[in-house]
This record gives sequence, C-alpha cells and structure tokens, in this order.
Amino acid sequence: MVKEIIRDPLFLQQKSEPATEADKQVIEDLLDTLKANQDRCVGMAANMIGVNKQIIVVAAGPFQFAMINPVITKKNGKYETEESCLSLDGSRPCIRYKEIEVDYLDQNFHKQHGKYSGFTAQIIQHEIQHFSGELI
Repeated sequence: MVKEIIRDPLFLQQKSEPATEADKQVIEDLLDTLKANQDRCVGMAANMIGVNKQIIVVAAGPFQFAMINPVITKKNGKYETEESCLSLDGSRPCIRYKEIEVDYLDQNFHKQHGKYSGFTAQIIQHEIQHFSGELI
C-alpha cells in the first residue's frame, strides 16, 4: 500500500529498531511507496512512512530491492557531496564513500552480503543514516 511521506523532523529524528519477520508488510508498503514516487525518489527508509524499523528500499536502475537490518561492514573512497531527501526541504552537505560492503537480510529474511559502488552505494548510505535519527 502506498503510504504518506512523513515530513515531521521530530519523528524522523527518532532512532530505528531492528526489524523482524513481523514487519513484512512494512517492506511491501515501502516498495509500493518508492514505486509511486519513482519520478523524484531513489530510496526510502521505513521512518519515511512512519515506521521506526531498520528497513530500506533502493531503486538501482530498473530494479527495486529491500535491505532489512543493513550494516555497512566496509567502506572506502571518502568524498563530500550534497543530498536531498523526500522527507525534507532543500539539500544538505554530507560525507559518503564510493564503495561499501553491507550485511543485511533480504525480503525473505535470508542473510546477504553485498558490494556496492557509485550512486547505489550513496543511496544505501543515505537511507541507513535514517536509522540514527540524524537528518540528512
């Protein structure tokens, strides 16, 4: 189900909790909401639809995928950039890494390890940052 995008900074600043299999509907809602906003959005974290769980969805070209409880385990190629967020107005400076490795659970709650670079790595880093409550 497509959900409304949360724009309340006080809500967005709350820390996210690890997701469980009881949160499967949140994954579907996030994917539906990402698809509905694909003209202006390339990734979403669960708090953007009102759920403080560690779930993100990413659009990488024609593919959309979910990452549950993702943890960046390796990063290199530090650089400075500016990003915007569907939940916030304007853009903000931030530090990102060109290449990252991530441990996570897939949509079926199977353990995965992925290596990402470029724009996909940047999207993943942005969405994971939502878990800390730090506004991008």
